[in-house]
Amino acid sequence: MKIHAVTPEEYINQLPDDRREVISKIRSVIQQHLPEGFEETISNGMINYVVPNRIYPAGYHCNPKDPLPFLSIASQKNNVVLYHFGMYAVPEMYNWFKENYTFHAKGKPDMAKSCIRFKKMDDIPYDLIAQLMQKLTVADWIEVYETNLKR
Repeated sequence: MKIHAVTPEEYINQLPDDRREVISKIRSVIQQHLPEGFEETISNGMINYVVPNRIYPAGYHCNPKDPLPFLSIASQKNNVVLYHFGMYAVPEMYNWFKENYTFHAKGKPDMAKSCIRFKKMDDIPYDLIAQLMQKLTVADWIEVYETNLKR
């Protein structure tokens, strides 16, 4: 389900009703709980949250003109996906999310290193996602990113 959009609103408006509701709710949770300084963008067929170049001029190491990526949400063919690069870079954060998932949703999480796949739209742990959003500030994320980049 590749969506071509210029704005997050345009992205959401192209989704089927059930996905539109879920992505809108996840986006709202992110916007309410993400620390100040991250900026919402759209690229690669996803809604992204980045550290803008005005805050981190070095940008993303693969292409310094691009802002530093942090988080993305997408509606894919079989699921809704939340990509959280902090979980990839900070194993303790990944483990925290995985351990707490069962207290907020049914079953085990469907996760890879930086992504959480939600197949059941009525069983998304919005409160756990809210807690995850508050784990890293922009300054924390830059420090984690630079530390991992130097390795």
